[in-house]
Amino acid sequence: MISFYPGPSRVYDEIPSYVKDAYKKGILSINHRSEEFMTISEKVITLLKDKLNVPKDYTVFYTTSATECWEIIAQSLTNKRSYHIYNGSFGEKWFEYTKRIASGVRSYPFNREEIVNPKKLRFGAEEGVICITQNETSNGTQVSNDIIRQIKENNPTHLIAVDATSSMGGVALDFKAADIWLASVQKCFGLPAGLGLLICSPSAIEKALAINERNHYNSLAFMNDMMAKLQTPFTPNVLNIYLLMRVLEEVKPIEEVHAKIVKRYERWANYFSKKETLQHLIRNEEARSFTVVPVIAKDEIVTKVKAKAKSRGILLGEGYGELKSSTFRIANFPAIKKKEIKTLQEFLSNYK
Repeated sequence: MISFYPGPSRVYDEIPSYVKDAYKKGILSINHRSEEFMTISEKVITLLKDKLNVPKDYTVFYTTSATECWEIIAQSLTNKRSYHIYNGSFGEKWFEYTKRIASGVRSYPFNREEIVNPKKLRFGAEEGVICITQNETSNGTQVSNDIIRQIKENNPTHLIAVDATSSMGGVALDFKAADIWLASVQKCFGLPAGLGLLICSPSAIEKALAINERNHYNSLAFMNDMMAKLQTPFTPNVLNIYLLMRVLEEVKPIEEVHAKIVKRYERWANYFSKKETLQHLIRNEEARSFTVVPVIAKDEIVTKVKAKAKSRGILLGEGYGELKSSTFRIANFPAIKKKEIKTLQEFLSNYK
């Protein structure tokens, strides 16, 4: 089965051999307080910073998922206000999760065809956390680095938190433009699900230590204490951390990966611009994601395309939320091969 599902998605071909190596080396049984684990942990952090251009003074934490990262931000960094800027289901979910934990939570939804105007997003001098979904997996849109940077410049007393779950590892992100970045590895990193990454600036760490919330196993102040020793407060997904290390050792620098992903996206955009029944959901090209391509058609056509694709060994992403019946989604992640894209395009050529 060729998977174009936008998460969990296709893993790199080398993953099975990496798992075998982990078994042979005893990685599956090492203690997460051991020197062996700390060596792997340090190597992963170094590789992430080198390959993705994460600032050297930012701190990398391991979590179980991006959803857990939402909760950590709400628990440990949101003591006054939380402002949520979103245009789709996952940004809205982040808002809803935060409401269960913190007070003073406000939402700023916008249309999926709209480009966020940073000038209209000024939140005053009171400290707070501004939460932005950089790449909205549900509808295939994105917020640019430049816009995130401007929002930060316009709100100097606030922390900027960015959900980059469907883009980190696939496109070049300006990590200095925000204080908190979060993602899961089952998308652009080409790994199995079960590992999340939370990346924090010195300002975010300073804020977490000032609030000093320590009521949970994943309180950020506690996590920071443990990461000073390259460890976690809990038993982490050691295998996935090892697999992340192996993948990062082999992948190209993010500038090269980004160029490849954008070129593939442009081919997809051109492909659907010539069709009548299958079209790109997002009309505004400036709003489109590079890593998730959403396709809209009549409900009956979407149902037929997904069913026939599956019978041919091609797994397409389901539509999400209100778009479930009228769309399907195509992942444009680094692990997907050129020949697999060709196979999908040849299959879709049966539809005008």
